[in-house]
Amino acid sequence: MMSETQIILVIIGLTVVTVVTRSFFFISSHPWQMPEWVTRGLRYAPLAALTASIGPAILLSPDGHGLIHTLQDARIYAVLAALAWYLWRRGMLGTIIAGMAVYLPLHVGLGW
Repeated sequence: MMSETQIILVIIGLTVVTVVTRSFFFISSHPWQMPEWVTRGLRYAPLAALTASIGPAILLSPDGHGLIHTLQDARIYAVLAALAWYLWRRGMLGTIIAGMAVYLPLHVGLGW
């Protein structure tokens, strides 16, 4: 457990880091020019972040030990529905809605 003082120090530290890193672009009076390789790499950052956060949530069992081992898991069917929507329409919002439209009834309604 962290004490209240430690929590406050962490919040202050995170605030300082956030403000400083986001203000770098405003500190300089000259426009920032990123190298082409950075710009090219940043195109893949959202996909990498999404994969890193969603991948384990989809593939791991609910207790976090090992992979999904049953077909009665709402996440499997939600991913298939979202993938089908994305391949059909190529829209991100529709993909999220399609996945959740399958996930919620199976998870909440059937308890999967």
